[in-house]
Amino acid sequence: MDKLNKYQEIIQDIFEEYAKDVTPANMEQIENQLIMDKERNHYQLVRVGWEKGLFVHQLVFHLDIKNEKVWIQRNWTDMDIAEELMEKGVERKDIVIGFIPAHERIYTGYAA
Repeated sequence: MDKLNKYQEIIQDIFEEYAKDVTPANMEQIENQLIMDKERNHYQLVRVGWEKGLFVHQLVFHLDIKNEKVWIQRNWTDMDIAEELMEKGVERKDIVIGFIPAHERIYTGYAA
């Protein structure tokens, strides 16, 4: 299996596990939606639904794969998704913390 397919599967597995296992108890009418564009390599997990009469649309994760690197664009959880990616087989040198400015990424311990 090539690196791109491997990383696509890892992201999908992480998102599916998280979506299945983590739904706040007070959000009975909220559904976790996995948005995965394998052709363009964009991956998101969002929560959509209604809570106490208010519409909820919350981005949980947003990852992209660019040039065989996994870019963490957003993580609105307390889960260390970079660590989770590495545990599943993504190399540290292939993880980019996209929401950190480019000139500061050298200090993250991940790819710049």
